Amino acid sequence: MMTLYQPEPVEISTRIRPGEWTESSLEELVTTYRAKILAMGAMVPEVVTQVARHDDGSVAVTVSWNKGDYADEPASDSPAPGEATTGPATA
Repeated sequence: MMTLYQPEPVEISTRIRPGEWTESSLEELVTTYRAKILAMGAMVPEVVTQVARHDDGSVAVTVSWNKGDYADEPASDSPAPGEATTGPATA
């Protein structure tokens, strides 16, 4: 029996102004966001990380849990286990 399931992704994101971040603080932020998404129940292959660096020196960070269409089905466009995602290296 199927239950009602909302497949919309869960997302944590922020924009950081120029001069308010370093590579180290950016990596720490991404690691923190990924840990929060994983704590919500996401599996590693379902977590998508995007870091957009803008010409003005600002950066936008988005970490999403890309859920599948059904509660027990992984997202179809998730990276394979071990496949790199966009952005700084994360644990």
